[in-house]
Parts: sequence; C-alpha cells; structure tokens
Amino acid sequence: MQKEPPQQAAAQPSSDAPAWQPVRRIRKGSGGGTSPQVEKALAEVRSKIYPRSVQGHFARIRVLMVFLTQLIFYGLPWIEWHGRQAVLFDLGARKFYLFGMVLWPQDVIYLAVLLVLSAFALFLFTAMAGRLFCGYACPQTVYTELFMWIETRVEGDRLARIRLDEQPWNARKLRLKATKHFLWVILALWTGYTFIGYFAPIRELGTHLMAFNLGPWQWFWMLFYAFATWGNAGFMREAVCKYMCPYARFQSVMVDDDTFVVTYDHVRGEPRGGRSRKIDHKEAGMGDCVDCSLCVQVCPTGIDIRDGLQYMCIGCGACVDACDTVMDKMGYERGLIRYTSGNAITQRLTQPQVRRRMLRPRVLAYSALLGAIAIAFVFSLATRTTLRVDVIRDRGALGREVAGGLIENVYRLQIINSAEDPVELDLRATGVPGLTLQTADQGATQVRVDGSANRLVPIVLRAPADGLKPGLYDIQFETTGTRDSGEAASVIEQSSFYVPN
Repeated sequence: MQKEPPQQAAAQPSSDAPAWQPVRRIRKGSGGGTSPQVEKALAEVRSKIYPRSVQGHFARIRVLMVFLTQLIFYGLPWIEWHGRQAVLFDLGARKFYLFGMVLWPQDVIYLAVLLVLSAFALFLFTAMAGRLFCGYACPQTVYTELFMWIETRVEGDRLARIRLDEQPWNARKLRLKATKHFLWVILALWTGYTFIGYFAPIRELGTHLMAFNLGPWQWFWMLFYAFATWGNAGFMREAVCKYMCPYARFQSVMVDDDTFVVTYDHVRGEPRGGRSRKIDHKEAGMGDCVDCSLCVQVCPTGIDIRDGLQYMCIGCGACVDACDTVMDKMGYERGLIRYTSGNAITQRLTQPQVRRRMLRPRVLAYSALLGAIAIAFVFSLATRTTLRVDVIRDRGALGREVAGGLIENVYRLQIINSAEDPVELDLRATGVPGLTLQTADQGATQVRVDGSANRLVPIVLRAPADGLKPGLYDIQFETTGTRDSGEAASVIEQSSFYVPN
C-alpha cells in the first residue's frame, strides 16, 4: 500500500477572530482531535515563565507607574492633617478621614458613586487603549514588577535564573534562594503593615507591633495580606492574569478594530525568518521580523504577540521595546510591534489617522457619562453640609398627657458634626402653638458637639392640650449655631408631634 504524504500545516482563519489578526497555522491531526493542543495548554499551565529584562520607552513608563502608585500607597498613611492621620478608615468609630473631609456611614452613597466612576473609567480606557490599567497600574502587575526586580538583582537575568533552577541544590543556590525569599517576605510584610495602617493609626500600630500587642484581627489581616502579596507576586504571577482575573475574559466586548492595543504588523513582518544584516531582505522576499523570539522572552505572560491579540496580553508594551531594539540593530523602521488599531494594520493607516478614529460613538458616550458623573460627584462633595441632624421618635411612648395639661413627646436627635471645628448649637421646635423644647438630661436648649464627632441628645417637647385635637401634627426641629472658627451652621429637620385621645 502506498503511504500517504505527511500532512502539512494548513492556514485556517478562526471564525470568531477579527479580520486584522494574522492567520494562525493549525496542524491537522490524523484522528487525535485536539489532544495535542490540550496537552500543550496543560504544559503551559505547569511551566514557569522567565521574563527577560528589557529597556525602552514603555519600560520607563512602567517603572514610573510603579514608583508613583507605591509612593501613594506606602506614603498616604504617614501624612498628618490637623494632628491626625490624613487618610484613615476608622471602622471602630465608623468614621472615614480623607484629609479635611470626614465621612460617616450615612455617606455611603459617595462610595457607590466612586465605584460607578471607576467602572466607567475602566470602560473608557479599555475602549480607547485596551488593558492599560492591567499593564501599568494593576496591583498584580506592580507587585510582580517589584518582586521580579528583586529576583533579577539576586539571581540574575533570564538565562541565569533558568540555569540556577536547573542545577542541583548546593550552597550557592540555597544562599541565592534564601536571600530572594527573605527580601520578598520583608516587602510583603511591609505591604501588609501598610494595608492595616489605613484602618488603624499607623504610628501607634508600629508601637503595638514592636511589642507584639496587635489585636487578633490586625494580626490576621497583616499576615493574610502579606501572604497574598508574596504568593501572587512571587509565585502565581501570570497565572492570576491568565486564569483568575475576570477582566481578561470580558475585555473583548469592550474593544473593537479601532482600539489602540499592542499589535504585531503581520503585513510588514511576514514572512519572518533569520537573515544577515548585509542582505536586502525585501529582495529575498522576507518580512521585517527576524524571528528572534525576544518579544516572547520579555512577555510577562509568556505569549507570542505575533499570533494576534490574545486575552492573556496585559498591554504592558514590553514586546514593543524589545522589537524596537532589534529593529534599530537591523537598521529597519521601528513599529513592527506597536500600539495601534486593527484597522491601522489592514487599511495601512497612519498614526494621526488612527488617533482621529478613536473619537467614535462608544468613546464619546463613555466620556460624556464619566464627565457628568464626575462633575456631579465633585459638586456634591463640595456643597455637602457638615452638620447633620437625624430625628428619632421614642417608639415606646408616642405621646402622653403630663401634669399641667400638657402633651409630651420624646425624641432623640442624632447630631453629626463632620467638620473639624466644634459647634455650639441652639435647639428649638415649631409647628404647634405653645410648643416648648428642652433636653431630657440637662433641661437646656443648647448643646455642644465636638469636631468630627456625633452626639445623641434626648429631647422632650411639650405643648398645651387645650385646642389640640387628637392626631399627628407636622413640626420642624431648627438647629442653628456657630463654630469656633466663626462659621455659621444650621439644619432644619421635619418630624411629627402626636396628640393622644
């Protein structure tokens, strides 16, 4: 029987892939189904990725973003504001300090609006330029960069780390691994300490930590956050981005062929292959890609960007820097791998033309919504009152008749002073003829509330029973006063006065 010739790799476009993506080559099996692909995928899960160091424009941006984000994270808890920690989420006292602003549980609406703003900002940035957040500001990316920087300084670059892992254990390997993990653990513990410093005064926290006198929940969250940082940034790394992050899965619905993403120009680069710098590769029928695989070696998630846009790509631009370096050495034009859109590749658009096409309806809609919500959010914060009064009726006794022919109602006023200055308040009630007010504990009509504090004041209202029919009467509590700084403060709250039968 005559043998069949071996089957060659066939170019098959994916049915659901964008038209601008390069054609992937799929080797047809002889009945084995997709088992080779499954085995390859499983092998990739188990294999360790050794990213190579890279220098360039986007590498400098990543370093700058790491510096800025960590300066904010590690530095904010140490800033003081009027004798207290500037940023403190005091869960025990139910107060959130944000510089000169004090938020209470009643202000949870601001947190909800802030989350909405973050969501729309994420949609906008993704529609414009893909996973910019993932590549430059995501905590997983930032701490992975920090841990990899330590690893490179201790063990060396890519090839040195590969050789170290492959060699048997000896004194040198043990020393390098122990040093690396010691530095990792120190950074992780400092990160955990800073994290709980947002929820407890960080200076007092240090004193308690040195005396091993932290509370059980403080110990738990510090060690848990440190362990999560050490595990995610030191070991799991790209696995978090590829298999755990939900954003990687649904980003495809927010990008289109006009979105700026890290893209390989397959029209210019194919057919790829090695060559000498002395030959004219155009005359030899070759593309600009020299197939050096540096773009794969520097990728933190281990993908080959030449296979087209993939959900595992975090848009960090490391492959762009590596490819530009090779293009410079070969004397070719930069930009074989670059930030551009799919339409720029297929329609051969210039970068100015691509940028003009970014202002499409989706981007304009996201921008308008984001701007409107942001303006309303800032206006609401700027004009919000720093004095709040909540009227709570005594449900045990709605109303009763007391000596002297008077009808008495009992209330509690929850007075919240969100400003830093104390306030002296005068209390009065109107709405019923002859209505009088006094505090239940002191009998006075004035109360003082300290700055950034709240006070529960029992109130007794009395009115002559003559001429009042049984039922509910609308009344107003008027709270007026002056702060120590001279600023006036006033609040009017509605309630009701009950006259029994």
